[in-house]
Amino acid sequence: MVRLSDLHPLFVTDEKGEKKSVILPISEFEELVEDIEDLAIVAERREEQTISHEALVAELRKDSLFC
Repeated sequence: MVRLSDLHPLFVTDEKGEKKSVILPISEFEELVEDIEDLAIVAERREEQTISHEALVAELRKDSLFC
């Protein structure tokens, strides 16, 4: 997850010096978008029933997806 201290923003200001926009390096922007997408998935799935790690491994083994 991206930390604010890891970002290198450049601000676009108006004639009064008020910040109006921000420019980020593309790699930092892409990391932020990925984090937002991950958080959206977590939010969508928060009501799903959970299973234990052992049950997951057993299910994967049954489906030949885990050795």
